[in-house]
Amino acid sequence: MNSSEWQKSSFSEGSSNCVEVRALEGTIELRESDEGDVIVRSTHLKFATFLQGAKAGEFDHLTTNP
Repeated sequence: MNSSEWQKSSFSEGSSNCVEVRALEGTIELRESDEGDVIVRSTHLKFATFLQGAKAGEFDHLTTNP
């Protein structure tokens, strides 16, 4: 991904309840679609490592309500 445009998951469909991501000036930026002023920045390597964990299911427990 080498775009300054925000991208969201196709699973979010038309919803504004999602996390958006973009690559900008050598970093990866994340924001919530409904809170666009709060941006978290990360390196490509750290983001790739996070995605590996997410794909492996390491954070699945965070997606359910207690």
